[in-house]
Amino acid sequence: MTTIAILGANGRLGRTVAKAFIDAGYDVRAVTRSGKVPAELKGATAIAGDALDRAALIRATESVDIIFNGLNPLYTDWSKCLPMAENVMAACRANGALHLFPGTVYNYGSQMPAVIADTPFRPTTEKGRIRVAMEDLFRREADAGRVRTILLRAGDFFGGTGSGSWFDLVVAAKMTKGVYTAPGPVDLVHEWAYLPDLAKTFVGLADNLDKLGFYEALNFPGHAVTDLQLKAAAEKALGRSLKLTSMPWWVLRAGSPFVAMWREIVSMSYLRFEPHRLVSGRLESVIGTIPHTPLENAVSEALEDIGIATIKTTQKAAQQGT
Repeated sequence: MTTIAILGANGRLGRTVAKAFIDAGYDVRAVTRSGKVPAELKGATAIAGDALDRAALIRATESVDIIFNGLNPLYTDWSKCLPMAENVMAACRANGALHLFPGTVYNYGSQMPAVIADTPFRPTTEKGRIRVAMEDLFRREADAGRVRTILLRAGDFFGGTGSGSWFDLVVAAKMTKGVYTAPGPVDLVHEWAYLPDLAKTFVGLADNLDKLGFYEALNFPGHAVTDLQLKAAAEKALGRSLKLTSMPWWVLRAGSPFVAMWREIVSMSYLRFEPHRLVSGRLESVIGTIPHTPLENAVSEALEDIGIATIKTTQKAAQQGT
C-alpha cells in the first residue's frame, strides 16, 4: 500500500486532500504541529511534525512514498514559505519521497493573461515572487535528480470544511442576511477551485505517476465563472434572491498602512480586476476525466460546509423530523 504524508492536515486544503487519499485506499499519515487531526480524518495516522524543524519533519515523514505539501503560513507571514519549502525538500530527499504541491496563479503578476496555459511567470508582488522562488527550488531539486515534484496549479479555493477563503470571508459572509458580496466587477471571469474536486485530482495524479515526468506543473481547470454566475448558483441553492453588493476596496486601501492583513489583501487585489482562467490538455491526458462537480452542486455543498442552510439541508432536516 502506498503511504502518503499530508503536511498541514489541519488546514482546509490538507484535510480535504487527506480525506480523498483515505477514501482512495492510501495509507495516510496526517502531519500537524500538534499531532492531532480532525475527527473526519478517521483512518489516518496522526503524527506531530513542525515544518520549521527540519529534523522533526524528516522523522515525521520517515519511510513515506509521497509527501503532499499543504503547508500554508499566515497570509501576513510568508517569510516562512521558503524555509518550509527547503525543509520539505530535505524530508523528500531523506526519505526518497515524491513531492506533491498545490500551485497558485500568483506567479503571473498583475499583467496575467485572460487564459493561462503554458504562460511565463511575471510576478509583480512579494507573494508572487516567493511562489516563483519556491517553484524554482522544486525544479532545481528535480533537475538534479534529487526530488521528483508534481505540481497542480489552481485558482481560489471554495468548499471543504474550515474557514479562510474568499468564498466564506467575503462572497458568502452576509448571505444569511440575504446579501451576496462581489469582490470585483460582477461580469469578470475568475478562476475558482472546488476543493473536493482538486483533492480527487491529486489522487488521480498519484495513481498515474507512470505517465508523469520527474518534474511536472499542470493546471487544474476548475470553475472559471463570474460573480453573476456564482450568485445565481447560490440563489438556487438557497431558494431565494440575494441582494448584490460590492466589496469596499476603498476602506481596505485607506486602512492598509495600519492593518497588516488589509495591506496583504490590497497587494493582491489585481486578481479581482483581471479576468483569468486556467486551461490544461495535459492533465486530462494523464488522469482521464478531470473531477468537476457542477457549479450549482459545488456552491450548495460549499455553503453547507460553512454552516449556511440550503434547500437541501432544510429538506433533509424536515424529513428527519417527520
